[in-house]
Amino acid sequence: MDPVDALSEIAFWLERELAPTFKVKAFRKAADTIRGLDPDELRARNADGRLARTKGIGGRTGEVISQALAGDVPEYLAAARERGAQPLAEGGETLRAKLRGDLHSHSEFSDGGSPIEEMVAAAALLGREYLALTDHSPSLTIANGLSTERLEQELDIVAGINAAGSSVRVLTGIEVDILEDGSLDQTPDVLGRLDVVVASVHSKLRSDRRTMTRRMLTAIADPHINVLGHCTGRLVTGGRGTRPPSEFDAEAVFAACAEHDVAVEINSRPERVDPPDDLIGLALEAGCRFSIDTDAHAPGQLDFLQYGAERAERLGVPAERIVTTWPVEDLLAWSTRSAGPR
Repeated sequence: MDPVDALSEIAFWLERELAPTFKVKAFRKAADTIRGLDPDELRARNADGRLARTKGIGGRTGEVISQALAGDVPEYLAAARERGAQPLAEGGETLRAKLRGDLHSHSEFSDGGSPIEEMVAAAALLGREYLALTDHSPSLTIANGLSTERLEQELDIVAGINAAGSSVRVLTGIEVDILEDGSLDQTPDVLGRLDVVVASVHSKLRSDRRTMTRRMLTAIADPHINVLGHCTGRLVTGGRGTRPPSEFDAEAVFAACAEHDVAVEINSRPERVDPPDDLIGLALEAGCRFSIDTDAHAPGQLDFLQYGAERAERLGVPAERIVTTWPVEDLLAWSTRSAGPR
């Protein structure tokens, strides 16, 4: 087995099960350390002990490399695969089988942990038909938001991946910040060039109900928005602690989403569970479309769609109202309807 593939797959399974970041980084760093080495040179270094003394290679990762070089599936990988064979969520299988893509993901261009190519490879492993790359916009400096110039670089990479014939169609996109006045943190010209625009509130989350409602309604009326991301901003668990949901007039916000054909995101991250169940019910009553997304910041997190599918199926969200069940041609016809040709 190829040692780089073994190390990368272990990192994938660890990300999926929310293992500590230092563990994931150890395997990804080891993969990067040996990537590009001639196989004979790698075998020689492993045999004479130089590999074990190489910076970036630890005892566990060295063991994985040795077993892979011997032609075996490393024991650590076999155990990770066995754990990964268990579903993340009980239920939602019928809807999960209908999901074709994911409209919210991040790479190392903003606050994700992996290159675009690794995110796409993981999406292919999971059988996705399309993946929207939605790194953050400029004002979110804490998340390394993209300037227009850096976004241009990212678009070139996406074009190259698609031109190379990837089994996953990579959609150009952005998670654009909804600013305090409800405007979007990128120019209309740039937003109009993208396949998918997810708009989210990331600042002043404790604003009063009236202020937050006005802010969200202003943003939703912008014709460039396709998806309203993690609408309450809440955190229910995880390393960042907990955070209460923002207060806003949900009935008014979801009515606006229905009017402007903006999909309400069912964010699949286990620390978000956003929107809460009762708000999904309100959005259903309002006639909204939905987008089940992972908000993945690492390859293994792309399998979090299981969590979103379970919630949507349990709450009775019809598959036809979930845009991520649509073929990519239908999805793009919807997402680019207001911005003209790309």
